[in-house]
Amino acid sequence: MEILLYPNPVLRKKCEKVQDIDEEVLRIARSMEETMYRAKGVGLAAPQVGIVRQIITIDVGDGLITLINPEITLFEGDIKMDEGCLCLPKITVVVPRHERVQVKAIDLKGKPVTFDAEDLLSRAFQHEIDHLKGKLILDKLSKIKRDLAIRKYKKLNAEDKD
Repeated sequence: MEILLYPNPVLRKKCEKVQDIDEEVLRIARSMEETMYRAKGVGLAAPQVGIVRQIITIDVGDGLITLINPEITLFEGDIKMDEGCLCLPKITVVVPRHERVQVKAIDLKGKPVTFDAEDLLSRAFQHEIDHLKGKLILDKLSKIKRDLAIRKYKKLNAEDKD
């Protein structure tokens, strides 16, 4: 799979819930997992590879988690940290997130699962679930910081094309 880069309009679409975990969904999930590892990311959401469905995959070093229709049901605390995105290569921005979240979803076997997450896993869940809503890390910034980040992104990635 190819990771879409900002400003691809698919990244701004709200994703549809997955109705059935069929062979196609399983194939998409496996391809997303391979793509995430190949890109050396800690998470990937379906719209990042052009699929407008609620599927995410995450591995922050504690093992692979792939979820269908994830939603944050509880959150607490606030923390700001540097964050990057596979759709915005070569830049990081300081993003405010919740310190801890509870996420409910369905696993690839169709079973309901709940995760109580903190630290990097909490951040990864929030980041990938934002993608399912058509939101990017740029949306968490003030207009001035967003404009600066976009300028830096364009400059750094234009150099690759030279």
